[in-house]
Amino acid sequence: MDKRRYFVRKVLNAILTIILVASFNFALFRILPGDPARLLLPKGKQPPEAVAKQRAIFNLDKPMWQQFVLYWGDTIQGKFGMSFAEKRPVSQVVAERIWPTVLLVGVGTIFATVIGMITGVFAGWRRNGTFDVVTTNTGMVLYAMPTFWFGLLMIMLFSTKLRWFPTGRMVEPGVDLTGWPAFTSLMHHLFLPAFTFAVAYVGEYHLIMRSSITGVMKEDFALTARAKGLSENNVLWRHVVPNAMLPTVTIVMMNLGFVMSGAILSEAVFNWPGLGLLSYDSMNKRDYPVMQAVFLIASIAVIIANLIADIMYYYLDPRVHA
Repeated sequence: MDKRRYFVRKVLNAILTIILVASFNFALFRILPGDPARLLLPKGKQPPEAVAKQRAIFNLDKPMWQQFVLYWGDTIQGKFGMSFAEKRPVSQVVAERIWPTVLLVGVGTIFATVIGMITGVFAGWRRNGTFDVVTTNTGMVLYAMPTFWFGLLMIMLFSTKLRWFPTGRMVEPGVDLTGWPAFTSLMHHLFLPAFTFAVAYVGEYHLIMRSSITGVMKEDFALTARAKGLSENNVLWRHVVPNAMLPTVTIVMMNLGFVMSGAILSEAVFNWPGLGLLSYDSMNKRDYPVMQAVFLIASIAVIIANLIADIMYYYLDPRVHA
């Protein structure tokens, strides 16, 4: 397949998907039960005039098609309206939460990818050995373990009992640090949330990589490499691992796409001020503009990550452009 045609087709598919997701994003939060205008007012019975005023402020009194036009106009400009709960632009609310989420999920994903893939390679290469049995069963347990439950266990053990790490937050309340003390404090707060987030993905990457290795080992080119007299290390790292990486690339890139959506469970358990906690809070408050913005940003991040995976496939897998 022609290189330019392949890339153009993938980019156009990504753009079309983003348009469809953005349109669905508009409709999704407007079919949820409840009246956002009433949620913004104090509890109790409110006069109709107060409710009507709130609806007018947030354009909820306009016909649906006008709301759709306003929504697309603002979205193209990067404007997501005003937050119902915080009474300020959604772009400001979301911008404050992006960095903590990128830090938490980025560090957790890198850790999980490196550990999971390395253990998966050795487990698949020495299938049915002691290392394979122990790591694969451990990986299945970790993959099936609920994130919020594991996070609570970590807090009980390392925060409450051993007092090695704080129970949550990104910084110590009321403490203003700069320089190296600020960095060490951040790492101290980051360890447990990142470790909790990474645990499930370690198991996932291990199982996928092990399965890929065991399948590629039976291919003709691996047997031919052995027949040529190549060492076991050469067969593994120069022939088997590069081909076994292909199924893992998509999974890793898709998970990297979720960096922008955040880890809702990990952030909620550790009160980490990222997009995941923002999503959780906005759902409880039915803050529709914030929910729309986070959902759209997360969707676009996943679509772009998938596009990058497709481009990488073109160079990693000769069958794509054969």
